[in-house]
Order: sequence, then structure tokens, then C-alpha cells
Amino acid sequence: MNASEVILERIKPVEQMLSVKEGLAQMFRQCFMNTLDTTWQNEPDGTSFVITGDIPAMWLRDSTAQVMHYVRFAGDQAVRDMLKGLIRRQLGYVLKDPYANAFNRTDSGAGFGEDKPARSPWVWERKYEIDSLCHPVQLAHAYYKQCGSLDFLDDQGMKAMETIVSVFEQEQHHWDSPYWFIRTNCPPSDTLPYEGKGNPVSYTGMTWSGFRPSDDACMYGYLIPANLFAVITLKRIAEMVGNRGQMALSERATILAAQIQQGIDRYGHVNHPEFGDIYAYEVDGRGNALLMDDANVPSLLALPCMGVCERGDATYLRTRKFVLSQANPYYYEGTQARGVGSPHTPKGYVWHIALAVQAMTSDDLDEITGLVRMLLNTNAGTGFMHEGFDPNDPSRFTRPWFAWANSMFGETIYSLYERGLLDEVLRRL
Repeated sequence: MNASEVILERIKPVEQMLSVKEGLAQMFRQCFMNTLDTTWQNEPDGTSFVITGDIPAMWLRDSTAQVMHYVRFAGDQAVRDMLKGLIRRQLGYVLKDPYANAFNRTDSGAGFGEDKPARSPWVWERKYEIDSLCHPVQLAHAYYKQCGSLDFLDDQGMKAMETIVSVFEQEQHHWDSPYWFIRTNCPPSDTLPYEGKGNPVSYTGMTWSGFRPSDDACMYGYLIPANLFAVITLKRIAEMVGNRGQMALSERATILAAQIQQGIDRYGHVNHPEFGDIYAYEVDGRGNALLMDDANVPSLLALPCMGVCERGDATYLRTRKFVLSQANPYYYEGTQARGVGSPHTPKGYVWHIALAVQAMTSDDLDEITGLVRMLLNTNAGTGFMHEGFDPNDPSRFTRPWFAWANSMFGETIYSLYERGLLDEVLRRL
């Protein structure tokens, strides 16, 4: 059997459980399989190119998020080979340009506008985002844990890991970095001020990011959820390369993880008058902090999903209460849904990804059931998830073909099955 056939066979028990609710089994199946059915392209060199959906480019972040729900099936050789092909492609792209967030299938030169500096013809967009380097490591480490194999860490893979560590080290001192980015004739969120270097920051031990996972520019250069993701990423690198005998690189990654964590501990917290000690979203090391959260992952809401902390972590729970309140400027409520949105989409729009993350980071069955109900009732009759939607009128939405959101719905349902909660949620729907 090929990978699709294997996965379809493995999800049958969940489909059977979902059949008690009309249309739910079909919606689960088509969302769970959407990446393989519509975005996957096998290459002659054995790698895989995975578009994000309605944009014909491969984001390092999206391509990981689109397939993480398949990793649990990597005990099967067909699934294992499929994932390894994507990992190899991702690590190859890191070496082509570690500051790029999205890539072309070939050196076609396709992409956004006339950005400066000129980008490689392999690069679709060169917005530097910390998570673009974290996500391939997340996938590689999950593959390693599932398969017990580091077969992707050949010479190219090891060079990519070293490159990721080097870039994170360099961006602790962004003012000495070679990276800058300017886009003209665009909203301010699509370019960086101060001649493309971004707003000034001071040294904190954290690593700088030009853009958020929404591809919107950071207001302040130290993006806290991304730095928390970088810490766990560096620990994963240290573990994997250490197990391949690369002790010097393992030690570099371990030391850097500790430096970034110390920076977060010192600069990344805010004492909120209502919620207490919570994480800021962005800081600059100069006393400025931005309190918000964005639906795109890495987010503050998604920290347990990223492996940063447990769902019951005290700081996380306080931060979560802030994120899911009117104190977060991108938390919206309507007659059909309520949840986290993003400045990347129209004001007031809630994101399906954020609803899925909220469900996966909750232990409250009433909350989880309400979120599953929202996900089911806001697909606008398409049977698929979208990017943002109007919580008063879900027929108004952005991105009809957004594979990441579909994968997140599939992961939400399957994770409830694995946690032993799906039967009770279905009973309550």
C-alpha cells in the first residue's frame, strides 16, 4: 500500500466513531487527507514538495504543520519514506537560504514583487521568521522519535542543523546581522523599517525575528512564542546531533538554548494587573512589550502543542486566560463563534487554526465540545477549514484552500481519540 492507503486504513476506527454525527466522518476524512490529496508532489530525487494550498509555494512552517498528524503512522515504511522525503527537502531549502520563509519547486524565480535585497530564484519570499527554522526540526525530531532513526542526518542534514544554530546565534546580535528586508508599495506589515533592519532592539540573549508566523512584520524584534519554540528546537538539535557524535555542535545548541531561555525569563514576562505573570508576545529589551496573541503558530496559545510546556503549566494557564479574553486585541466574539484572529486578516475574523489549538490545549470537556461544535458549524458548507472567517457569518472567509487548517482539524479529532475523549465529546455534541 502507498502512504495514502495506509493512513486511510488507520483512521477507519475514528471514522466509525464519527459516523454517529451526520457528515462528520466525511469532513474528518477529507480534512485529514487534504495535504496528501491536493498539495503533495513527489520529486525525482526522492524528496517531496508540499504547497500550502492556494499559493503555489512551500512554506517551511506550513509544510511541517500540514503533515505532523501523519507522523504517528510512520511505523509503516510508505509513510516513513514520504515524511523523510519532505524532511530532506526542507533541510535542503535551509541551506539554500536560511533567512527565507517560502520556496519554489524549481529555480523559477516566482514569488512576491521586487523585494530587496534580491532573492535567489529558489526563494518565493525572504521574510525571516524564527519558526521557519524551528518547524523542520520539529518534524525531523518527531520522525526520529517515531521511527528511532536519524537517517535524514547525512552531510546535508548535519550542515542544515549547524546553519540553524549559527543563524540563531547571529540574530542574538541583529545589529551585526547581514539580514535586511525592504518591500515597496505595500502595507507597513509587509516590510521592515529602519532601512530594512527593523525597529531597534537591545541585547537580551534572545534571538531576533523580522516577521511573525503570519508573515507580518514584528513590532518589537524578540517574538516570545518563537523564542520559546527556538529553545525546544535547540534542545532537539542537541539531542539528535549528539546521538550522531557531533558533540561540539550539541554543546553549542545547548548553551544557546540556555541563553535564550534566560532572556525570556528576564525580558519576556509582564505582570498584568488582571492576569498576573504572563508572557508578552513581543519585546525589544528596551522596556517595550506588546501584549497580544496571533492565531498563527507559534503562538502563546499553542505553547503545549509546540512541546514548550504542559497544558497545566501555571504561567501558560495565566497567559491562556489573557489570550482568550477581550484583553487580547485579536480575540473576537460573534453569534456563531468566538476565538483568536490575526491582524493578517480582516478585523473581527476568527481563525480555524486557533480554534483547533484551543481545543488541543484544553482539558475541559465542555470547552472542547464547544470548540468542536464551532469547527463543524463554521465550514460554510464546504466540509473544509479556512483561514479567517466572520464569526457572525461564516460564509465570509479567507482562503478556501488552506491545507494547514484542514490538517489541524484532523489532528484535533484524532488527538481526542488518542486521549480517550472523543466518545464523550460526540455524546455531548
